[in-house]
Amino acid sequence: MSSFLFSLVRVVNYISLFYVLAISTIYFIQLVSAMAGLRVYSRSMKYTDYSRYVFSENMVPISVLVPAYNESATIVDNTKNLLSLDFGHYEVIVINDGSKDNTLDLLKEAFSLIQIDQPYKRSIPTENVRAVYRSASYPNLVVLDKENGGKADALNAGINVSMYPVFVSIDADSLLEKSSLAKIIYAFMIDPKCVAVGGIIRIASGCEIVDGELREIDLPDKPLLMLQTNEYLRAFLTGRIGFHKMGILLIISGAFGAFNKQLVIDAGGYTARCIGEDMELVVKLHKSMLRKKHAYSIKFLPDPVCWTQPPDSLEDLKKQRKRWHIGLIDTLLRHRDMAFRPAYGRVGVFCLPYFWIFELIGPIFEVVGYITVPISWLLGVVDLHFMISFFLVAVLYGIILSTGALLMEENTFRKYPKISQIAKLYLYAILDNLGYRQLNTIFKVQATFGYRKNKSSWGTIKRRGFVSEESEKKK
Repeated sequence: MSSFLFSLVRVVNYISLFYVLAISTIYFIQLVSAMAGLRVYSRSMKYTDYSRYVFSENMVPISVLVPAYNESATIVDNTKNLLSLDFGHYEVIVINDGSKDNTLDLLKEAFSLIQIDQPYKRSIPTENVRAVYRSASYPNLVVLDKENGGKADALNAGINVSMYPVFVSIDADSLLEKSSLAKIIYAFMIDPKCVAVGGIIRIASGCEIVDGELREIDLPDKPLLMLQTNEYLRAFLTGRIGFHKMGILLIISGAFGAFNKQLVIDAGGYTARCIGEDMELVVKLHKSMLRKKHAYSIKFLPDPVCWTQPPDSLEDLKKQRKRWHIGLIDTLLRHRDMAFRPAYGRVGVFCLPYFWIFELIGPIFEVVGYITVPISWLLGVVDLHFMISFFLVAVLYGIILSTGALLMEENTFRKYPKISQIAKLYLYAILDNLGYRQLNTIFKVQATFGYRKNKSSWGTIKRRGFVSEESEKKK
């Protein structure tokens, strides 16, 4: 091996080690920050009686928006769930975005829909709305049938038709806990500067769900679903709380988020044909408020819970994670003028550079390190100590973060009270870092290099109904 190539490989190895060490340290700082933030939040929960606000006449009314494209597997249970929430004044707006399956027919049959002539203001341009339906059985249910325009366009149509000043977006394969609306709207009630609030997403697989009602919380049996259960806990209880605590939250999950409607309209609404519409809207809101020099806050709350159906096959997981990363790339490119700009405060100086360096570019160095470090050791470029250090940092830090998130979960919410459940979670917290996390990093790299090819189309993920694993086994 030539001296130049030898030196180049060593430099690549050290860059990879630096990246893994740096990103792990940042995640650890997030964990510590999240622990402090969750401690404060859990104390405040003790003195907040949400039941007082559930049917109060003084609560801000909410519009719940459900974009639906080929969601026949879950749409009826999803809508039943949303119509049974403990909250006084709210409406549910399901937007059928040109589905090619029988999503609309199922809604018509299940909820006795009647087509009406309803005028509304087109505050945000959208594809044509073909029909508006209301339910003969549920006066607060509205269904839109529109031409296909994508999720962002469907949400914009829902915003146009909605009546109330705050809207909640939720995916059609998700369910809310009965108190979730009361808990998420409380943030707007106590903070007039609040622009948006995100709730926590948990994995519904393994839970007993009957007619859209969550009867019993349990863990899935399939390893891939268990790995995602741990992953979601770590992401939301460390990453989201950590960014919220630092005042630089950039992501509110499209599966469950609440927004000030007028401020979203002022910012231009969701960006049509945008894959990462949820993150892009939050960044757009930051930009809009900072340019106007208005005081504002964007929050994450770990208590309002949304239960969702994750991909249950490796192929669908790959599609989802590549979509998420392509959405990240698209958002960063759309708002590249904000990065490293003091005019955009902590978001421009710290948060966006972090996403550029560590979330977008960093995975490339991590994957390169997984390949070059063992080869370099075999060729004598680096010693055994270096190789062991690289993999220990990559694995041990991940285990600390995963177990730390579980400690926060068990000390605060205790959604999984059984000893067998806790043991299972901790086992997968270790296994998560022995291949699964690295696989997701590979998906990110594939998405990065395939961005131009796949940014407009990422495929479809197979939907499953809300059926427990025990029921599936009986079938």
